Amino acid sequence: MTLALRLSEQGHEVTVYEAASEIGGLASAWQIGDTVWDKHYHVTLASDSHARKLIADLDLEKEFRWAETKTGLYSDGKLVSMSRAMDLVRFPRLDLLSKLRLGLTIFYASRVKDSKKLEKVSVEKWLARLSGNKAFEKIWQPLLKAKLGDAYKDSSAAFVWATIQRMRGARNSGMKKEMFGYVRGGYARVLERFAEVLEEKDVQVRLNSPIETVEKLTGGKFRVVTAAARRRGDTKPVALHQKAKYSYMKVAAGIARGFSGGFVTEPQPDVSRVVEFRPKEETFDKVILTCPSNVAARVAPQLKHHERQAMRNVAFQGVVCASVLARCSLSPFLVTNITHDAPFTSVIEMSALVDKREFDGNALIYLPKYVAPDDELFDRSDEEIRESFLTGLEKMYPQFKRADVVDFKVSRVRQVFPVPVLNYSDGLAPVRTSLDGMYVLNSSHIVNGTLSMNETVDLAEQFVRENWPR
Repeated sequence: MTLALRLSEQGHEVTVYEAASEIGGLASAWQIGDTVWDKHYHVTLASDSHARKLIADLDLEKEFRWAETKTGLYSDGKLVSMSRAMDLVRFPRLDLLSKLRLGLTIFYASRVKDSKKLEKVSVEKWLARLSGNKAFEKIWQPLLKAKLGDAYKDSSAAFVWATIQRMRGARNSGMKKEMFGYVRGGYARVLERFAEVLEEKDVQVRLNSPIETVEKLTGGKFRVVTAAARRRGDTKPVALHQKAKYSYMKVAAGIARGFSGGFVTEPQPDVSRVVEFRPKEETFDKVILTCPSNVAARVAPQLKHHERQAMRNVAFQGVVCASVLARCSLSPFLVTNITHDAPFTSVIEMSALVDKREFDGNALIYLPKYVAPDDELFDRSDEEIRESFLTGLEKMYPQFKRADVVDFKVSRVRQVFPVPVLNYSDGLAPVRTSLDGMYVLNSSHIVNGTLSMNETVDLAEQFVRENWPR
């Protein structure tokens, strides 16, 4: 979407193909209870200059709300604060020397400027050498396994470096303390406004339009073919008017036969008015594939074998993320990391940052579990996940009661971020492909940071500057 915005600002005619029924990808929103909020947890750091500028360009900067937050740690059956340096000093699971080495590791990593060398070093060996075996086993290893699973054994030290750098940026942003922010109404409101701006700039958005193939023709243009899909059978555009709170995703939309225009989403189709549509073709001068690398390798068969193989070799980590809307808060911590086996990776209580009035006075809690794309967790039913996750909450928070749960929803995404294996950037296929006019740009190309809205926007902006200079 950032690419579409910036290229349209240069006068290019842009069409966006979106496989889903709404724009936004991992930033999309949904309804939980009577609340519409982000499907996955997102925050903006004060240092997220690229994301903040984009929000400002969408004329939503005045809607930012900022707050100082706290971080917790659940260890040995106890919930403790890890928000300040003194919290580390008081932490009972480590001796004084281990605490000192742990603190020095974080300090040292925050001062490293070049992550390229760290790509060649195992994160396990690097952290064990700097922090000591005890700190690695008690702190680092559980956190690495929670985020990367067993893939942490093949990952480089650049992963921890990028995480520490992002948090250091938050503290050194000029606000003198760790500040987090959000836009009133969440990313649903941002996406609604983004859709309006794209429509104003005549950007065409095709929803429910997964790409089947992209082929370069003899004359130099590209033919884009969408997969066959089930769509509404209306022969004329239909206007649907629904009550909206900020950017309630099913706002008024015009639906043309076979595809959508530049709108946030289509409503759920009435099965009595749904028909099968054959693949649709369009031609373009240039194509930018922003889908996962393995998908790009599949839809662009004319790419050279070594390019497609490099794309297929990118291993992604997935997530099963539950959203829990509850009448009561769990703790004062925005993020609670967990250092023992649990059904979820961490606990993110968004209402520790966001005004509860956004959630009709309730608390919104995210319970993510990061797993490999082929993990059996993806095949479990919502009820099985609900039972497992709520049991986990009951063990961690004695005051938690299931009767307080207003709603519980589960999101499953098999490809969220690439696993940062050793020598990761050396194996990446170039953004500019062997087919002149075709580019592949996605989260796998974030090599000096962690996946975030800020890094994603920066990636798009940098790409436009380098390939379409004014």
